[in-house]
Amino acid sequence: MANGIDWENAVRLARSTPTLDIGVHLNLVQGRPLMRVPSLTNARTGELFPLGALARRALAGRIDADELAAELRAQIERVRAAGLSVTHLDSHRHAHVLPGIFPVVCRVAMKEGIRVLRVPREPLRVNPLHAGATARKLVLAAAIRRSRANVLDSALVTTDHFRGVSLQGEAHFSKRLHRTLDTLGPGSTELMVHPGHVDETLAAQDPYTTPRAIELAELTSADTRERLARGDIELVSFARL
Repeated sequence: MANGIDWENAVRLARSTPTLDIGVHLNLVQGRPLMRVPSLTNARTGELFPLGALARRALAGRIDADELAAELRAQIERVRAAGLSVTHLDSHRHAHVLPGIFPVVCRVAMKEGIRVLRVPREPLRVNPLHAGATARKLVLAAAIRRSRANVLDSALVTTDHFRGVSLQGEAHFSKRLHRTLDTLGPGSTELMVHPGHVDETLAAQDPYTTPRAIELAELTSADTRERLARGDIELVSFARL
């Protein structure tokens, strides 16, 4: 996240792991932008509009496409200027799939030579009893349909499948993760998870806190490593899509 709260540490970790593919987690909904973008920011605070306000502005056609493109390019360039190669794009709170925003993201991606975009389309049949996840998937599905994000330009690709919204939340993460791994369909699947360590700075910015440590522990556990080693799942990079 080029304008995120832990930018320097993220760069350090990325540089220390040269085998890791790096994507730009485009941020249009939190903190301050890198460029002057009045249509994306609160005039009083100078901060980016939160997701709800951004969505309303996007639906009303109140996002300036040139300002948006400039901010997207600035975030990508900052990552590249840190010496990191960018293989894919996604975004904080999936804001990139909003109507009026997704077409600009696609144009910028193509001009910047980035082939892979996240399209967070997750079937409702996955963990259907999780009411919160189902609600988020319905909202995402509506945004994707309105943005026509299911039809990518021939120069762009996404994974065949996406899983992650249904995994979020601290309760039963282990069971949900292993059920997901056991039921993957043929083709490529992006598994969206949020492992990490929480401190006061993060807690002040993001409500998703306790589950991060739970996800980290499970993703690095012996059980998960053993499951991935069975041979029916291959871990691949976005560069191989």
